[in-house]
Amino acid sequence: MPNSELMAIGAFAQRSGLTSSALRFYADSGLLPPADVDPATGYRSYGVHQLERAVTLRRLREIAMPLAGVAAVLGAGAEEAARLLDEHVARIEGEAAVARQRAAAIKSALGGDAPGSLIAVLKGPVLAEAVEQVLTATATPTPTATATATATGPTHDPASAVLAGLHIEASDEAVALTATDRYRLSTRTLVPVRTGERTWAGTVDGADLRNAVADVRRSALVRVEAVPHGIWLRMSGREDRHCRVLPEEYPDHRSLLASLGEATTRATVAKGALLRALEEHPGDRPVLRLTDRGVRVQAPDDELSGIRLPAAVTGEDLRIRFETTTLYAAVSTAIGPDVMLDLRGPLQPVTIRSADRGDLTTLTMPVTFDH
Repeated sequence: MPNSELMAIGAFAQRSGLTSSALRFYADSGLLPPADVDPATGYRSYGVHQLERAVTLRRLREIAMPLAGVAAVLGAGAEEAARLLDEHVARIEGEAAVARQRAAAIKSALGGDAPGSLIAVLKGPVLAEAVEQVLTATATPTPTATATATATGPTHDPASAVLAGLHIEASDEAVALTATDRYRLSTRTLVPVRTGERTWAGTVDGADLRNAVADVRRSALVRVEAVPHGIWLRMSGREDRHCRVLPEEYPDHRSLLASLGEATTRATVAKGALLRALEEHPGDRPVLRLTDRGVRVQAPDDELSGIRLPAAVTGEDLRIRFETTTLYAAVSTAIGPDVMLDLRGPLQPVTIRSADRGDLTTLTMPVTFDH
């Protein structure tokens, strides 16, 4: 290689963002050997063509990828490298979740070994089912944004981790579980085997609850206790699980529910048939047309065709449009073979309930026809 294409180690370090000592380390490890080594002085020089590899190596190390993983990525094609990166990030996220869980348990234990205040004793399988159903309405946590709602569809505002949590309210009669991404809201009320020592309310980390669901489902009874910064799920014959309580204030969902007007149209339809119609609909924003003849799932510009579903419909005729992902998720969590839709007009929240059991309720927003 001509000397004009070679750079001294200091210049290469400056252009690549790696220190000279790091370059020596990566040379000795075989990841980035110099292009030339002076046999008399041992002085190392690098080629301009090595810059891209050096920068990629630096960036991989910045996300804590081990040397073996770096070597694999650098030696792979684009598709395989992307897969390796995804695996690495997933592994880091899993390790971080475990660390958070253990740190929260340690913080709780620092206050002593005394048990927390009893929130409620619940049947494990019932609690697990309710947690899974309600958590479908949580927002996906991101570093910068979470979903919010308008009548035209989801927008974004600054992130709030509380939207990825499950809000729990325990009274002397019941335990209410609520989740919302501000575009959809789901709530379910459970009757405890034993009520708590006092009323309690808090928003529990959704990821911690998901990780505990398998053990909860296999436990006949679960004792839920409140401690500083979290709750304990105590289960006989299984390891107790600690779930963090999020410090952010939860959205005022009770005011939203209280402000809902009376339904102007009500429809009861088979859950399975409605889900199949949404699956078969070719678009991502289907229209529901409700008349006294039933419910029809159709395209916005198609008044005549579509998929007709037998349904008991009362009240005003209505055309209303949804995002498929929003409506499908709300219907799929319903309990039993039928769902009841309470509608208040084309731009108002729609209440989706199980027709035979009213303790699971989901609120979802439609979108405008010009969305």
